[in-house]
Amino acid sequence: MCQVEEDYHDPSLLPDPPSVFNKCVKCKDASAAVVVRAGDPYCRACFKDYFIHKFRAMLGKNRVIFPGEKVLLAVSGGPSSSSMLRQVQEGLSQNAHKKLRFSPGVVYIDEGGAVGQSVQERLRTASELQAVFRETGFPFHVVPLEQVLDLPSSVVAPAATAASSSEPAAGAYKAAVDRFMRSADTANAPVQQQEQQDDAGLAVLESHTLSLRRLLDSATSLTAREELLSTLRQHLLVHTARSGGYSKLMLGDSCSRLAVKLLVAIALGRGAQLAQDTGFSDSRYGDIISVKPMRDYSAKEIAFYNHMFRVPSVLTPSLTSKMSDKASIQRLTQSFVSKLQADFPSTVSTIYRTSEKLQTSCRPSPAADGEDTCLLCVCVLDTSVGTATAFQSTLISTRLSESKAHAAAGAAAAAPSGQNPAPPCVQPSRACGGGGACGTSGCGASAQSPPATDLKELLCYSCQLTVRDLSSVDHLPRYILSEAQRRTRRSQLRDEISGFLLDDDDDEGDSTG
Repeated sequence: MCQVEEDYHDPSLLPDPPSVFNKCVKCKDASAAVVVRAGDPYCRACFKDYFIHKFRAMLGKNRVIFPGEKVLLAVSGGPSSSSMLRQVQEGLSQNAHKKLRFSPGVVYIDEGGAVGQSVQERLRTASELQAVFRETGFPFHVVPLEQVLDLPSSVVAPAATAASSSEPAAGAYKAAVDRFMRSADTANAPVQQQEQQDDAGLAVLESHTLSLRRLLDSATSLTAREELLSTLRQHLLVHTARSGGYSKLMLGDSCSRLAVKLLVAIALGRGAQLAQDTGFSDSRYGDIISVKPMRDYSAKEIAFYNHMFRVPSVLTPSLTSKMSDKASIQRLTQSFVSKLQADFPSTVSTIYRTSEKLQTSCRPSPAADGEDTCLLCVCVLDTSVGTATAFQSTLISTRLSESKAHAAAGAAAAAPSGQNPAPPCVQPSRACGGGGACGTSGCGASAQSPPATDLKELLCYSCQLTVRDLSSVDHLPRYILSEAQRRTRRSQLRDEISGFLLDDDDDEGDSTG
């Protein structure tokens, strides 16, 4: 019988573990300087070639970024995004073997206001990153997170473009390369762009910082706070890319981070959006496509490369800094994967390879004008399912719980004054302003901002859980609330005129008759 911790092999027959004293597995000549995986010791030169080749092979295999396109690099100052910036910088150098052919720009989202940093600390971090960006020669932008409060509502409405509706033709990439080579031969302009920086972007109003803090503090759990912060950051990145004329957004998510993100997404009910959240390319915004060229690198490989080749990085605090492992689902999952990876080195790669096989069956309708996408994450809604599903069962349980809670709150509010409790709201899921009960004048929900039930109808299942943890939806940015009002009005208008419209089947029957 099998016994726990029983060794069936002779210790003398087991292979020797890899060591830096072994020879390089690539050149078979130099001594190994780093052991990436079991049985893969590399010398310094071969490890650099291996690291660079993996980055350019990822871009060349997918062929999403066309020659001459403007690509915005999202750099947070961490190890992964800093290493991505170094790879792009070396790929555009004159002595590069397979030279990159796009025009890069850099953006840094300053999240100091969300984590409670002082103005001096935020300026010091921004100045350190600006010094790194200036050495690259790329145009860069330092954008405070507070600017997300003034975004237009078009950010959460996917742009309808030809590139997002259909896959590019097989010869489109080759034709783009030919055009780029011909233009490069006729023009002698330098490859790297001149430095551009908007110093006014560093100025932050104190009222905006307070509004941002009020929005994040309205989340009752750290899990919802992290999800909300991630959503706002993505909206600001997309808006910055659109404003600067960029067509691609390059993110620095590593293999280790994507493994954690996959498990977190499953725990938060984002199963229908896994392919977009963890895939190489994400076209949910239409005109702006997000790519993840660092998704083949583990955190260990990135740390070795940054240390050996002196890649500068600036670490900034996050919402979960100095928090316990059980503070949020994201923090707990990261701790679980890290500890499991220490004992079983193939854990991260196994989770990552699983994410590569995922595909989504939810496709946006080309004529929906964004109506079938989530108001926050801009993914296709996954709530249009049949009646005999787990989602509908959960929805019914939630409505019954809210109905009982509203009825109890109304009874408790009316009991001390000796009055009869107000009748319960005819729509229990509606967030009533009168304590959950409808008076003689009807529901007391605010007319200036959409009630919670209207937001829920416009959100996917996972974002519904995030909004449910908010104490009030009135703290959400104005562009989200205005887009919710626009979609609600369109839905109501569609219901009003639905009786006067002819179906396609009826039209075909009249033409044949």
